[in-house]
Amino acid sequence: MRPKVMQLCLSNGWGGLEMYPARIIPELARQGWQAHGLALEGSRVAASLEQAGVTPLTVPSRGQALWRVGRILAYLKAHEIDVVHCHKSSDLRLGALLATLRPGLRLYFTDHMGVTRPKRDPYHRWAYGRLTRLFSISETTRVRNLRAFPLPPERIRRLYLGIDPSPYVAGLAADQRRTLRAELGVPEGAVAIGLPGRITPGKGQAVWVEALARLAVARPELAWHGVLIGGLGVGEGSNEAFVAELQARVAALGLTERIRFAGFRGDLPRCLEALDIVCVPSRNEAFGLTVIEAMAAARPVVGADSGAIPELVDATTGRLAAPSDPDAWAAALGELSADAALQHRLGQAGRARVLEAFTLAAHVRALVGEYAGEPAT
Repeated sequence: MRPKVMQLCLSNGWGGLEMYPARIIPELARQGWQAHGLALEGSRVAASLEQAGVTPLTVPSRGQALWRVGRILAYLKAHEIDVVHCHKSSDLRLGALLATLRPGLRLYFTDHMGVTRPKRDPYHRWAYGRLTRLFSISETTRVRNLRAFPLPPERIRRLYLGIDPSPYVAGLAADQRRTLRAELGVPEGAVAIGLPGRITPGKGQAVWVEALARLAVARPELAWHGVLIGGLGVGEGSNEAFVAELQARVAALGLTERIRFAGFRGDLPRCLEALDIVCVPSRNEAFGLTVIEAMAAARPVVGADSGAIPELVDATTGRLAAPSDPDAWAAALGELSADAALQHRLGQAGRARVLEAFTLAAHVRALVGEYAGEPAT
């Protein structure tokens, strides 16, 4: 009989945290584990679990989940589930209650967001005290977690995220790539400088726009085109007021013809193939999934020199710049835009690094080892 795990994510949002359970489920199955899910009724998390082949147990709200703890315990018993993995700190109330009422249940929590303040009051000591292991998705977050959580160091483990690199292998024919670049507004012969991700102030799109404005002045000989890939509305995770501010700033800088708001794209691996340089100017990334996606697509990355991004990007795979310094960003983009051979060299090194250290298979191998109680290596 295969070992089983319940992925618990009671969120109505939609970002990397919410995508994670469904993303790992196929690999869990390949490595011999059967996944179950607990999600909010009608949420995108619940839909994503269905798409991954798991019919989740659902509840109307987090509050109702606590009232229905008996039903959830009965489900765990009926399906012989001894491992529960939580993904939101607010879900730990339920997870800790389950672990208290079902002795022997192994409870795991991944800190996807990066804690910002200490959590050592009596409630957090109780809730986090029920954890078998807390996973930090970068060394940066692990250092914060060691300071913030009431846990001994051996119960906090760094576990880098991973991706399946296969969709990021170059697969577009030359004419398909030209067509896609034209669809993204990139003129023939221009260097496509992209920034994928949710359009919100913390993701750094404002400094990127200012950097491109300075690049246009400092290096007028360079032909480039900026491509913002991300939803333009709140339903797609973006800040509509901030989107409007950005669009107004682009117009005020006279860059409307050189920066394209491409909207949400469900084909990010293809879009990355159409770009030449990928930018990740987020001020405080807990990990940086977009970074390793770009690297897997063999694209050089210009990233913020803050948060966890410096753990992923170095001078062999891209460039780092302060998230509040548009001049530094303009200089890095100018260097890469002017040198196609450098772009290629950095991109190839980035893909090699992903294959070595950031695959989904390696991530899940480490994860199921933890689920099974194997000592960390």
